[in-house]
Amino acid sequence: MDRSTIKAPTAAVNPSGVSYQSVESGYFEQRRLQRHAGFFTLLILGVGAVVAGQYSGWNLGLAQGFGGMFLALLIIAVMYLFLCSSIGEMAAALPHTGGAYSFARTTMGPWGGFSTGLAENIEFILAPAGNMFFMGAYLTAIFGTGPEWQPVWWVVGYACMLLLSNRGLGVSMRAVVLITLAAVSVLVVFFIAAYPHMDFSGNALNLAADASGKVVEVQGGNGPWLPFGMTGVMLALPFAVYMFLAIEQLPLTAEESHNPTRHLPQALVWGTLILAVLALGVLFFSASIGGGSFFMSTSSEPLLDGFREIFGHTASKLLSAVAVLGLAASFLAGSFAAGRNIYSLSRAGYLPTGLSVTHPIRNTPNIALATGALAALGILMLCWFTFGKDNNPLMGGILVSMIVFAGMISYILQSIAFIRLKRSFADLHRPYRSPYGIFGAVAVIIIATATLIYQFLDPLYKWAALAAAGWYLIGMAYFAFYRRHRLVLSPEEAFAVSGGREGNPHND
Repeated sequence: MDRSTIKAPTAAVNPSGVSYQSVESGYFEQRRLQRHAGFFTLLILGVGAVVAGQYSGWNLGLAQGFGGMFLALLIIAVMYLFLCSSIGEMAAALPHTGGAYSFARTTMGPWGGFSTGLAENIEFILAPAGNMFFMGAYLTAIFGTGPEWQPVWWVVGYACMLLLSNRGLGVSMRAVVLITLAAVSVLVVFFIAAYPHMDFSGNALNLAADASGKVVEVQGGNGPWLPFGMTGVMLALPFAVYMFLAIEQLPLTAEESHNPTRHLPQALVWGTLILAVLALGVLFFSASIGGGSFFMSTSSEPLLDGFREIFGHTASKLLSAVAVLGLAASFLAGSFAAGRNIYSLSRAGYLPTGLSVTHPIRNTPNIALATGALAALGILMLCWFTFGKDNNPLMGGILVSMIVFAGMISYILQSIAFIRLKRSFADLHRPYRSPYGIFGAVAVIIIATATLIYQFLDPLYKWAALAAAGWYLIGMAYFAFYRRHRLVLSPEEAFAVSGGREGNPHND
């Protein structure tokens, strides 16, 4: 069945308490996407969506000690391997552009579908906003502009993203691939250059806790691996998440991929393994030079500070100008993911349907992209003018915590969807199967839940989690009182409502 010709019925209410509106002729023709991506492009897009997390944000977890961050990183790496294997199975079986929303909609009804899609919506709007915030900090340091210039950098960055997207998705994808390859190369150069300067015990272990539990520097190093014990490990989990977060966005490209049933699972798993290697390298080398864990735990631009330690201020500016590419790669990939998420929820009527209209020639979701960009800029400005301009590290931590909160909600719901898909749709064609099965999904639920709990126990960042929770509840109220009566039978909805008989991507 051609997805673009699926017709919604006249408004009808189903047992889930939602109703479907009729749409005008040509509704889906106005919302077409084009296929551009093969395996290599998907793999690099997945890495690119995350690579900014290796540049900034993660280092705030070093406040729990090197050992705390190291163990947190191992736990999160395992969680993402399990998660991406589960998502890979669902993406191969249900290659709709709705991604997480599509998986949950099929197995948990429209309420489960929207709650999962909303969590991803918050995550994917905030993730590029966080990347843009850290990019602004890097650019301010490189060009010597005052802190008050940071909002200017943000506006310029989002304007460039929208201009690039207007050239077409194929051009945008190629740009992200090239920038991501450059960003990964910068990290490899950093590893090689940092190796001769390493002093692990003297620098990485130069942080401890005093009698009151406050972080203090240990002169000469050789401090404790776990200055805050296992509690420190748990509090470091959200910052370890930032080194992997957003690779799960790849299923949103399903309708733009040449062979999604084969390539999406491969790109998810291999991308996770590549990111794990990069994350371990970034952690070890960054903490083992210069001011060590103590200094890096409060840095707004840890990679730039690492280059300064190795090459001095002048040469480091040139290298860090290239390093900005890593943040740019994730910013662009994340912004496109936010646009696709808004597009898919809008096409199905969970958000205003006008947001999903695509460019008549290039078939890019420009309205959805612009909507995500304006929402992200608004949040950045709100944070900046309330507290961020006086405390950059706090604003960075707040953004990371909000992003991680939304991500954990999404991961828990997607894992539940995976378990339900295994049981309720046992006969569904699965070109790829997770080797970890239900065990892997349960492990993700446990780790993600623990991460959420400890976010609320963190006295510094619990307010960020509460703010994200408030946003989530407002979104659910919007669905409950308004949008649930205005849904559209998009491919994801048609598949779920018909029990897989209609809207099946494998029948295209």
